[in-house]
Amino acid sequence: MKQHLTGNEAFARGAWEAGVAAAFGYPGTPSTEILENLVKYPDVYCEWSPNEKVALESAAGAAIGGIRSLVTMKCVGLNVASDPMMTLSYTGIVAGMVILVADDPGQHSSQTEQDTRHYARLAKLPVLEPGSAIECRSFMIKAFEISERYRCPVIVRSTTCVSHSRFSVETAERQPRERIPFVKNPSQFVPLPLWGRTLRRKVEERMCRQAVDSSADTELNTIFRRGADLGIVSSGMVALECAEEFPEASVLKLGWAWPFPDELLRTFAASCKRIAVIEEGDPILEEHIRSLGIACHGKDVTPRCGELTPEVVASIHAALDGRPFQPPKPVDEAADLPSRPPMLCAGCPHRALFYALAQFDVIVTGDIGCYSLGVFPPLERTDLLICMGGGFTLAHGMQKAGETRPVVGIVGDSTFFHSGITGLLNLVYNKGNATLIVSDNRTTAMTGHQDHPGTGRTLMGEATLAADIEAIARACGMKRVRTVNPFDLKAMHEVLKEELTCGEPSLIISRAPCILKEKTAVKPALAINAEKCRNCKSCLKLGCPALETPDIKAKPIINAQLCTGCGMCSAVCPFKAIS
Repeated sequence: MKQHLTGNEAFARGAWEAGVAAAFGYPGTPSTEILENLVKYPDVYCEWSPNEKVALESAAGAAIGGIRSLVTMKCVGLNVASDPMMTLSYTGIVAGMVILVADDPGQHSSQTEQDTRHYARLAKLPVLEPGSAIECRSFMIKAFEISERYRCPVIVRSTTCVSHSRFSVETAERQPRERIPFVKNPSQFVPLPLWGRTLRRKVEERMCRQAVDSSADTELNTIFRRGADLGIVSSGMVALECAEEFPEASVLKLGWAWPFPDELLRTFAASCKRIAVIEEGDPILEEHIRSLGIACHGKDVTPRCGELTPEVVASIHAALDGRPFQPPKPVDEAADLPSRPPMLCAGCPHRALFYALAQFDVIVTGDIGCYSLGVFPPLERTDLLICMGGGFTLAHGMQKAGETRPVVGIVGDSTFFHSGITGLLNLVYNKGNATLIVSDNRTTAMTGHQDHPGTGRTLMGEATLAADIEAIARACGMKRVRTVNPFDLKAMHEVLKEELTCGEPSLIISRAPCILKEKTAVKPALAINAEKCRNCKSCLKLGCPALETPDIKAKPIINAQLCTGCGMCSAVCPFKAIS
């Protein structure tokens, strides 16, 4: 049966067909929809874990316990999960285990543009790179087979384009699988140095066997044989783009990209006069091909940064031909479309928090989530941002550095459970004096409203314990814990004023639901009384998309189709012109 699937939907389908019995992950674009689709299938346990490290460890426990398991995350999530992954390469697994990582070339929704292949080389784990939804399904099935053949996890590397593009995919039925009983074997599963040294040698032996097998695998590695003048080596969707852009060239599309299939690379290179390596991200493949003594073009014609879109691949073609590149002209109908800068939604509770913070001279260390948009005008209330959980720890470090202004560290509710608790504990234990804020909108909002330990519901749709942020903070030793509704701007201002000057560490929980998730929070739209309005533009300082002005001199108006009736603009209007 054929289905029209996105790459992420096809990953889920392939995992289900392969007999996956347990799947774990932490939501992060572009990987989120994999588990959201897999949970719809029968006979699979799925969960959102508090963070990627927990997810990978849980998947490892399931695979060692004898059932096929999957763990999903985005590229930066692998930073969090890398610790157990390195050791798991030594210990191995019992049933198949796939680590699905979605990279983000072009940084569409990520703070870095990192290349997961570096981690694969470091961990010495095989990597498969599908290039379409068709391959997302079939490569997933193949990945579990390879995992069980070598008793090690397999990394499947996706990209934003692969995860979100659609193809017509041929599907099949689920493969029934029996649980493999766990047999105690400390010398394998307890990698103390005594046994770990032996496991280390076995990893190298395993990689040698994998390199031979990958060279011979014609199902995962494909050659589009055309002319012999130019040969292109690529992987993933970029390889498919090259096959279309270079009709005169032969293309080696690597699906099993690591360990490197040396014999296949040598054979292909010998069949062509010139070789070009066209890969997104770092020159990992190019550098290895050069190490084999094969001369090739690579990053001399291919950009290191950004996504290799069809237009970019066309520019590479021109560079290899030694001709100027003429980019396609913009579509006439789209030439004058206005840009849409990123902004908080109308009625977003984060806006109220940042507006209140703007009334104080403070340093704000932010975090990853919708609230990272607080950096943009007119709010401009985020001064520093690095990674998930960093909002708390950065604030602690800046305060210890002697910053004289009050320092405020912000995380979201999902991020608090992901990696914020340890930062809070560290601040209390080491006698820090920053003000910490959890912007609690009752969901993991930026990636599409996934549940987390504080929502009281699991990915399987079951009711469960809702973790209490206030209780956790007090258990960590935080004595001053305040909870406030950010839409009550007066109360929020008073709480901030007190906590910023209290002389000891404190935690403020700014709690109001995400307006897009809790649509019941929407109230009748407000309107501006033009006669009362003095055009002071105080309301525009909120940066709400429902507030519009035809030109800089005109009085603001409220777009009733966008307004959620949150009342923030009414609260800040000094002339009571909004009701």
